[in-house]
Amino acid sequence: MSATRYRRFLKLCEEWPRDETKRGRDLGTFLRQRVASAFREGENTQISDPEKCDQMYESLAQINGNVYRQRFPRVRDTSFTGVTVEECKVLLSGSMQQMDEEKKGLWKTLMERFSSKSPEEVPEKAPEK
Repeated sequence: MSATRYRRFLKLCEEWPRDETKRGRDLGTFLRQRVASAFREGENTQISDPEKCDQMYESLAQINGNVYRQRFPRVRDTSFTGVTVEECKVLLSGSMQQMDEEKKGLWKTLMERFSSKSPEEVPEKAPEK
């Protein structure tokens, strides 16, 4: 029975899309890593809680199949902030994080120049009572 579960999870991993703009933060990549660690022995893996495993698979399959998106359609493709889907994708991509790192604040730049330790190594002060 675990062989069937293993094959179902592998098929789900193949179908799950990868977002190359989210390196290190992609749900598809995370899912593949979790399946690999959960089924270390492949089809011969003994599952301690088969019911929980089946429930997890069903939940992920519903998300992948857009069951909830079809059941609860959105009126508009924006959020409460008014940001569109395309703008969200740009904001969540790694390019925005790169720009933030390039545009360091004046304080960080000065700390890096005049400190022997990097700002990450300097412990923050505890709040005074």
